[in-house]
Amino acid sequence: MENISAHESVRKMYEKLHADGVTNTFDRFEAQGVRCRFCSDGVSCRLCSNGPCRISKKADRGACGINADGMAMRNFLHLNIMGTTAYTYHAKEVAMTLKATGKGQTPFTIRDETKLRDFAGKLGLNSGKGLSGTEEPSVNELAVKVGDAILQGIHTDSDEALGMVGIFAPGSRQKVWRELGILPGGPIEESMDMTTCSMTNIDGDYVSLAKKALRLSIATIYGSLVPLELGQDILFGTPLPHEHEVDLGIIDPEYINIVANGHEPFIGAALIAAAKKAGNQQKAKDAGAKGLHIIGSIETGQELLQRFEKDDVFVGLTGNWLSIEAALATEGIDVFAMDMNCSPPALGEYQDKYNVTLVSVSKLVAMPGMDRQIAYKPEKVEAQVQELIDLAIANFKKRKAAGLAKNDLNRQKTLTGFSAEAIVSALGGTLDPLLDVIKKGDIKGIVALISCTTLKDSGQDVNTIAITKELIKRDILVMSAGCGNAALQVAGLTTIDAQELAGDRLKAVCESLGIPPVLSMGTCTDTGRIINIVTAVADALGVDPSQLPVAVTAPEYMEQKATIDAVFAVAFGLYTHVAPLAPVAGAPNLVKLLTRDVEGLTGGKLAVETDMVEAADGIEAHIMEKRKALGI
Repeated sequence: MENISAHESVRKMYEKLHADGVTNTFDRFEAQGVRCRFCSDGVSCRLCSNGPCRISKKADRGACGINADGMAMRNFLHLNIMGTTAYTYHAKEVAMTLKATGKGQTPFTIRDETKLRDFAGKLGLNSGKGLSGTEEPSVNELAVKVGDAILQGIHTDSDEALGMVGIFAPGSRQKVWRELGILPGGPIEESMDMTTCSMTNIDGDYVSLAKKALRLSIATIYGSLVPLELGQDILFGTPLPHEHEVDLGIIDPEYINIVANGHEPFIGAALIAAAKKAGNQQKAKDAGAKGLHIIGSIETGQELLQRFEKDDVFVGLTGNWLSIEAALATEGIDVFAMDMNCSPPALGEYQDKYNVTLVSVSKLVAMPGMDRQIAYKPEKVEAQVQELIDLAIANFKKRKAAGLAKNDLNRQKTLTGFSAEAIVSALGGTLDPLLDVIKKGDIKGIVALISCTTLKDSGQDVNTIAITKELIKRDILVMSAGCGNAALQVAGLTTIDAQELAGDRLKAVCESLGIPPVLSMGTCTDTGRIINIVTAVADALGVDPSQLPVAVTAPEYMEQKATIDAVFAVAFGLYTHVAPLAPVAGAPNLVKLLTRDVEGLTGGKLAVETDMVEAADGIEAHIMEKRKALGI
């Protein structure tokens, strides 16, 4: 491939992988050659035994009678359902961990009591006496109650309105959704309905299916993402800005290194605590290592990076999912612990080649060649992470006997931890300074970059970095989350030094506040956190979110979670740039609905553009249009 990655460290490790003849995503992507246009355009279907069917000029309907628009939207809804259920699984794990912690069954504690009581108050759980006869429930009792409330919300019947929407969504949005008939129930019940209706011969109307996707997206954000991030803040602390390190150079082969990979922070947080015990550090030194390090990878790493300071145990983040194989090729990792999401299924070959032990820490994760599974249970997590540490110590002995590899790889500083609370704190405790600089035009607008990373259209993170540089030089502030956040961290765009790449007016604002022009907010689950910030800004201005000079970009969307995020952004009334094109191009009426007509319904729309300069042009034009309408 001509363009592997935007990152030198990944390119260097790719050369090693390629030379070693080890399977890797970059070579596998190239080997696939030209993709099937029917699949790329969303007009192929293999749901029933009459198929597979493909829509073409010669056959404008499937055997069942569905047309191109219905087929493409039905296929797209299937992707959305998978995204919803993955997020909801994560939310369920948070709820179960909250309950177990409240019962004293985990090593975790309630780190943000204020947020717990605030959330419980919104849920109506603060009233009534505690079990011990106190005037109000204790912190631990509230943790159990909030966990139960999250689970109850997840399972709210689809004929009822999800309570979290009423609590957290702007009133103006609720009115729009009610009029469209898309106020949802809970994400599990909605997913069941959507899965059923998108079977063969049930719902073949692309407009109906599109409205159901919008409905599902609202259930996902308010039934899964908002509560799960609040729950994680309660358990592990609300992020605050601090400096950290990223990129593959943080892997020091002379240490025992355990990498926490995936999307959930539970095992990673417990590993950090266990690795700080003097006994485990001594065990590492007795094995001939300098010590024991915990390292984050992709979204699990982001969850940890946002909440835990850099020290001599937790040393940072390697990168996003396309950096996984490169990280293993460094030959410096002893245990690669994989929770629920984003572990490529061909890693088994890496174990013997690069002296690493692969371990699934989720009942969901399995792959050929990996035979170790320590499925996370809140009540057992302390013993589980000790088992991981012991495995890592044993692996290090094997790795050291083979000769410790030396790699000259980059380490990059990043400023991270910009939660909503942290942003308000940086502004002096109120949103007014932010609103003032937006009104004056020092910041034209805000773009939320919530993206994966993909090899479609460019190398790893090339488009993500390109559009971000375009936006900040136009005085547009960027808030980043997801794998795209790691792209910008490794590229150095989440540092104070990156102020030099911003337009003069944005640069001046960043200098006065001591912040980068790209605010590193966390993971794809932080979509809920970003939405809450947009809601707060809209409420402060007394307008609907669709009226704000705000946009969303997903310049390298890749998988199913990203599709439900994008659909929600449209439901929320936001201009949403995506690349590459989702599999709907073969359905002209559907494309028109998503990119034009839906704006008249929700105020939002999709904008598809693979040229990042032109994409930035479209975003800037949208922002300027909204500024003009607001008279600013």
